[in-house]
Amino acid sequence: MFSLPCATQPSAAAAAVQPIEVRLQLQRGGFALDVDLQLPGRGTTALFGPSGCGKTTCLRAVAGLERAPLGHVHVNGETWQRDGFNKSEGPAVWRPPHERALGYVFQDSQLFEHLDVRGNIAYGLRRTPSDRRSVVVEQVIDLLGIGPLLDRRPATLSGGERQRVAIARALATSPRLLLMDEPLAALDAQRKAEVLPYLEQLQRTLDIAIIYVSHAVDEVTRLADYLVLMNTGSVKACGPTDALMARLDLPLSQGDNAATVITGSVLHHDAMDHITTVGFSGGQLLLVSPAPPALDQCVKLRVPARDVSLALSPLQATSILNVLPATVVDMREDSPGQWMVALQAADTRLLARVTQRSAQALQLRPGLSVFAQVKGIAIVN
Repeated sequence: MFSLPCATQPSAAAAAVQPIEVRLQLQRGGFALDVDLQLPGRGTTALFGPSGCGKTTCLRAVAGLERAPLGHVHVNGETWQRDGFNKSEGPAVWRPPHERALGYVFQDSQLFEHLDVRGNIAYGLRRTPSDRRSVVVEQVIDLLGIGPLLDRRPATLSGGERQRVAIARALATSPRLLLMDEPLAALDAQRKAEVLPYLEQLQRTLDIAIIYVSHAVDEVTRLADYLVLMNTGSVKACGPTDALMARLDLPLSQGDNAATVITGSVLHHDAMDHITTVGFSGGQLLLVSPAPPALDQCVKLRVPARDVSLALSPLQATSILNVLPATVVDMREDSPGQWMVALQAADTRLLARVTQRSAQALQLRPGLSVFAQVKGIAIVN
């Protein structure tokens, strides 16, 4: 196995987290990238949008794999690029990729086929001087569940296993910033479901900033704390994921995949019924959870808008487990014959997708008090 000293606890000054600043302008044929972002220095930020919108180009420029003629990249107190925006900021700065404290995980794992898993991880470890190593490799191996794979060659691994090894290799460099370029896009649904829990575990355990590129809504809602919505090379909106998911003026709230994200804490688990109770600012939600979660564990719940129904009074003798008092705050026609309704339940925003006939029958309008009904089997953890 690997042996590294545990990272020391940061001082109060070192613990202060600085935002990640990214300003980039570049032209490539008919495509132009123009972004100006200030991202959280901790947690997971997702760059989200359709293929060809500039997500990967932005990520490669942050990594130094592509140099924007006009660029400013500032991470954790260090300037990685300063080119052309304002000469009063100081002289030009360019750090090549190997001088940037980052890890990069590609869509294709790009493992070294002639090395076993142990050798691939050791390669990442050798990239970082011993005095700058802050990640305990044994912990990463355990978190990613790849201990049994250490002596195997990449050709013998499944797609999900290869990606977990690629993530471990990137983390072995003790990066200040982990860049992930659609790491699950090449996996089938089963392998993707296999890897996602490991990514969530890393997110909860390691104190590191992650920029995650994806065009998959389910990945974004499960992993991202902060969301950057991109299209045609520019930023259309950015902010906390739960807030952007519920905005009716953004495409995320449109169509059959529209959903809201609720962050809560596990209050109780009934092992007999496999029902978990999660508390949040708007009350409590009951959902099916075959594996008992830890009490007080922070969880993210995805509530699809199509699975939220509305009533003017709470129903009696119903199979629906969750009935939340809420207020209609906004409405927008989603498609012919269907409306998207934004609701406020205490400090939490919900979406409900209803037919036009139902909206008319209930006389839905902003300010109306309603009851939002959500099936326990519809909530995704």
